[in-house]
Amino acid sequence: MEQSSILSQLNESQKEAVSLINGPEMVIAGAGSGKTRVLTYRIAYMLEQGIAPWRILALTFTNKAAREMTERILKLIGDQRAKAVQMGTFHSVFLRILRTEADKIGFTHFLSVYDTDDSKSLLRNIIKELNLDPKVYVVNYVLNRISAAKSNLLNAEDYAQNKDAVMYDKECGKPLVAEIFKRYNTRLHSSNAMDFDDILYYMNALLRDFPEMLFKYQNRFQYVLVDEYQDTNFAQYMIIKKIAAGHHNICVVGDDAQSIYGFRGADINNILNFKRDYPEAKIVKLEQNYRSTQNIVNAANAVIKNNNKQIPKTVWTDNEQGTPITVLSSSNESDEAALVCDSIFEIEHNFHVNYNDIAILYRTNMQSRALEECLIRKHIPYRIYGGTSFYARKEIKDLLAYCRLAINHYDEESLRRVINYPLRGIGETTVEKIIACAGEHGVRAWDIIENPQFFEVPVNNPTKERLTDFAAKIKSFTALLPSKDAYEMGKHIVFASGIIAALKADPSEKDRADNVEELLDAMKDFSENAEETTFNEETGELIEDFNPTLDRFLESVALLTDADQKEDENVSQVKLMTIHAAKGLEFDYVYITGLEENLFPSSLSIGSRKELEEERRLFYVAITRAKKVLTITHAQTRYRFGSLQFCEPSRFLDELPTSCLKTIEKASSGKGAFAKKSTIENDWANRTFEKKTAPAKPKLELDIAAIGRMAKPSDLKPETRIYHIKFGYGTVQRIEGPTGDQKATIFFDTLGEKVLLLKFAKLILPNK
Repeated sequence: MEQSSILSQLNESQKEAVSLINGPEMVIAGAGSGKTRVLTYRIAYMLEQGIAPWRILALTFTNKAAREMTERILKLIGDQRAKAVQMGTFHSVFLRILRTEADKIGFTHFLSVYDTDDSKSLLRNIIKELNLDPKVYVVNYVLNRISAAKSNLLNAEDYAQNKDAVMYDKECGKPLVAEIFKRYNTRLHSSNAMDFDDILYYMNALLRDFPEMLFKYQNRFQYVLVDEYQDTNFAQYMIIKKIAAGHHNICVVGDDAQSIYGFRGADINNILNFKRDYPEAKIVKLEQNYRSTQNIVNAANAVIKNNNKQIPKTVWTDNEQGTPITVLSSSNESDEAALVCDSIFEIEHNFHVNYNDIAILYRTNMQSRALEECLIRKHIPYRIYGGTSFYARKEIKDLLAYCRLAINHYDEESLRRVINYPLRGIGETTVEKIIACAGEHGVRAWDIIENPQFFEVPVNNPTKERLTDFAAKIKSFTALLPSKDAYEMGKHIVFASGIIAALKADPSEKDRADNVEELLDAMKDFSENAEETTFNEETGELIEDFNPTLDRFLESVALLTDADQKEDENVSQVKLMTIHAAKGLEFDYVYITGLEENLFPSSLSIGSRKELEEERRLFYVAITRAKKVLTITHAQTRYRFGSLQFCEPSRFLDELPTSCLKTIEKASSGKGAFAKKSTIENDWANRTFEKKTAPAKPKLELDIAAIGRMAKPSDLKPETRIYHIKFGYGTVQRIEGPTGDQKATIFFDTLGEKVLLLKFAKLILPNK
């Protein structure tokens, strides 16, 4: 393909963004303006101009985006060199570098990556060892504090010396967070493991503390491209700045109007101040929206213009005017759900719309309960995004823990997870003695297990034999690693460990056994189809030599996000998700629910202009997910945390231009979901609602069979999702007590944590 044919497929703004290769450039890409297209064509154009692929570093926010871009570049230029572009997420690209340079930062090549569940488990153990109250030192709070510190490039020592951080913890009644942080980092390092935030922290440290490493990667990556730049945090910003400082060939693409991850540490100032960092930078604006109708685009523009902190732009479209936006007012969340479900039923029945083209968005996960119940009753198939992912399921984490332990014997969390699974007579008390003994001798838990006689662990001789047998089994797996691919190793571990036998021995565990088989299928697919292309930097020779070993497979799944999960496109389902999870997606029909003060915008944002502007950007993102039809709903009353609350319509509704709206539908499901009761002029603009009395909490007459089946005690384990007729959906935290008198601690989505006696609880196990 000739150079001109690449550029000829672009509009003028896109063409300018693609062809400005040298020097700093910022591409402000409005919603639906072809951002991914510009990134893809830019890389293809760079390769056509003779730039070596290994000189290009392209950072995305999902692995899926990186894969799709690579495939599109291959189709554009038909050149296998596209595979040698270093493209992927910040974490996947930098993890690969850290594995290569591991010895410089005190790790080995075969380091483990702890996901959020692993980190929480380690923190629970540390909190227990310090004899702290887990109800005071809530794991989520502690992990969030540690994560925020690392994202700002603070280690445990920095945190302990930060007066503001320490004072804040004291004011919150948690003065020992710094000590927990210190122990957490020590245990991670002892386990030859990193958490997600460590990958960025240590990558920055590698470039900061080793000048030869900075020179090496500045010289290798002479062209840097960053997608979704508005979502970068301080650590990502510093790493990018260090690498790009060598040649100043940096192109960032993003939209300040879609910066919605401030709660995760993303800093909108990174994109707003790009010109300050690079005064010579060219700014290109992509303002033509190819996705949505004019009504939707105009509504989004009208909303976002109310923010002060933004880069001025005017998004426009040549698409049709489209259906006016509908705003539905309901009496409560059950009626709101009925209005949405009736609408979905109507468009599917009348227009034969595929359910996959429909999305229901909400501000918080707790809003999904009423929607789920209504969808179930009306037999509308659906899928909730953001639930338990495949790789977070217990049986999958068990098998992966064996795999990780075979590669990295020092991985303490993997060790704890499988040392007594399947049951082999090594109880929790024994494990605690091993950990304590390791601490006393300044060694790792694996060293104790491998040589219990030498370290004189206070356990009996049969237990010592079981420990050495377990160590021998793991070492037997390790011995096979060089000679077997990921699938062969996975299959061997599944049978040799006894996992599959234990699952198949219990008929109620069939689903779990099937999931293990599915993981083996994934390993087989990886072993047969995975490839890695690199180039000899001196000769330009193409090298395709990829050994699909188990450690490579673990690396490929370690940092998967929800967006990377495969979806069966043949299954037609309505999509339910938070607005945060919907970013980057688009649907023909979109329902945005819960537009009420203190819900959307969140009550936590009301007192802060900065946070209120982020809430408005979130509404902007929600609006711009819709391609054809947009419906917005709000309720006059809503149960929150067990009590009925009267709701005021969201201030954001006032910002929607009346020219883009149809009429305000005020109805309850019992009186006809689409009976028109008022117009914008005489109702919405004047905001006059009749005085209401608090309605009784709706009685849920649910068909249990439609939801699932009554749960048996054996069904209930930590992280199991359940349904309770009174309390709604929840997640099991822990099971305690003797058989027949067990108590379950359950965190309910709408009510928080409750402790229930299992013999009276009548819990329902939802259908998957």
